[in-house]
Amino acid sequence: MTPETFIIAKASEAIQALYGVEINPAQMQVQITRKEFTGDYTLVVFPLLKLSKTTPENTGNAIGEWLKANVAEIDGYNTVKGFLNISFSTAYWNRMFAEIAAAEDYGQLPSTGKTIMVEYSSPNTNKPLHLGHIRNNLLGWSVAKLLEVNGHNVMKVNLVNDRGIHICKSMYAWKVLGNGETPQSSGKKGDHLVGDYYVAFNNLYKKEVDELVAGGMPEDEAKKNAPSLKAAQEMLFKWEQGDPEVVELWKTMNGWVYEGFAKTYDDLGISFDRTYYESQTYLFGKSLVQKGLQEGVFETESDGSVWCDLTSDGLDRKLLLRGDGTSVYMTQDLGTAEQRFKEYSLDEHIYVVGNEQNYHFQVLKLILGKLGFSWADYIYHLSYGMVELPEGKMKSREGTVVDADDLISAMYNTAKETSLELGKIDNMSEEEQDALFRMISLGALKYFILKVDPKKTMLFDPKESIDFNGNTGPFIQYTHARIKSILRKAADKGVSYGVADIMPDSVLSPKEVRIIKILNTFPAKVAEAGDAHSPAVIANYAYELAKEFNQYYHDTPILREENMALLRYRLVLVESIAKVLSKAMSILGITLPERM
Repeated sequence: MTPETFIIAKASEAIQALYGVEINPAQMQVQITRKEFTGDYTLVVFPLLKLSKTTPENTGNAIGEWLKANVAEIDGYNTVKGFLNISFSTAYWNRMFAEIAAAEDYGQLPSTGKTIMVEYSSPNTNKPLHLGHIRNNLLGWSVAKLLEVNGHNVMKVNLVNDRGIHICKSMYAWKVLGNGETPQSSGKKGDHLVGDYYVAFNNLYKKEVDELVAGGMPEDEAKKNAPSLKAAQEMLFKWEQGDPEVVELWKTMNGWVYEGFAKTYDDLGISFDRTYYESQTYLFGKSLVQKGLQEGVFETESDGSVWCDLTSDGLDRKLLLRGDGTSVYMTQDLGTAEQRFKEYSLDEHIYVVGNEQNYHFQVLKLILGKLGFSWADYIYHLSYGMVELPEGKMKSREGTVVDADDLISAMYNTAKETSLELGKIDNMSEEEQDALFRMISLGALKYFILKVDPKKTMLFDPKESIDFNGNTGPFIQYTHARIKSILRKAADKGVSYGVADIMPDSVLSPKEVRIIKILNTFPAKVAEAGDAHSPAVIANYAYELAKEFNQYYHDTPILREENMALLRYRLVLVESIAKVLSKAMSILGITLPERM
């Protein structure tokens, strides 16, 4: 039982005894006492005044006096206006701490039996991954891990957008401009090479549009009739018809990209349980379109295109098949959703996709509901804000994105420079240094991105992210390394310790009580973060715990303590902090070093 539920239960007994009425526990509000007041937890008295029929102060004092007299675990109270601040006994906190220290997998919540699928990454095979993709991948992986810790069965999946007009643009540009260039001949990573041709296509297309406009054609018409665009559209049509030459080029160039993606995913520590390919799933959507036509949910236009009219739902008409029979994103998303729910009997399907696609997923759920699928309500769009840089937004077509591989490399170099400046790598081999630099750089990158609430647009600053002070990954990593150093020094002195050293009458300082309270809230933070699909809750919890430890370390002579019972107690405490930090940061995909 948590301290909050314990207080609610006992306060309910107090109200029954004092006022002769039963109270709905939902009416009771309990929170950790603010630092500027004396107490551990605070009961909000205002909702109880209609029962006590007296002032907030009198009500708080009456309940506090009853609790102190009748509940052994409570040894003090004070009332400030409408807030009853309650203090637990030392024995209570030592009991709570012993449970935390003894738990094998503290923070892991019980199994729910629910199966949840999380789709993230979903890259296009016409360009390499960039900073925006990094937020998507880190968020998706971390949310999946968070849901696992919440007791769910989780499937991590990737849907590779490996077909469509954007792919054909890169293919066409390579065909007319490439001169047989390959990753091997160019020395370029495959996804970078294909991305270069996507940019080259856009440059060619702009030039053609300008020429047509200069020749007297209206700009709107020029954009539709540029030769390169028409050629790419023709290539897409041939691909859907199975043209051998087009399909072979498609396989070759996508193969280059997959090799490049695999390297980036590995560098980020990202993985999937299953990868879907749009080229293999889009036909499922076409069959659903036929079902919708037969049931009168969809309608066909004179040009052969198929639409769903959502105007009665306050939206617009949605295209599902073009006039030439080719599909759109919505088509394949409909089919893929049906396939997944049928195959895995999902309790929830989470799509990690940027907020520019909010409307798309609103329409997806609505159409699936119209097609009669009851599980349409189990679809959840985890909409996240864009990542911006000090100089503004990124644009793939213009080649002005921050490349993921370049960013990972730059973060490594920054971590190396910072560590060397601070002299934190004494007595480490080159191999150990390399592992540490990678650990710090990825920790900095992941934490900086994941500490921001997913819904918010964020400004990414690489230099700020790698700071060893403040709310950063390296600060928490350094805190963990500092604790491990303390424990090693204790071992060198021959000091042993364990849960048995937590005695009911062990003396606790206010800072130690504060740390135990923070440790005690970890399972609740895991549940809160899971409900909100927000790793930011865990990131900021880890920072609060690390910050509290550093204040404690600054004020408390841990290894210089001469009282051996107190020394052993404090070693159990700091080891528990390290374990919880490690667990919390593992949810973010961040490894904590033993030395730093």
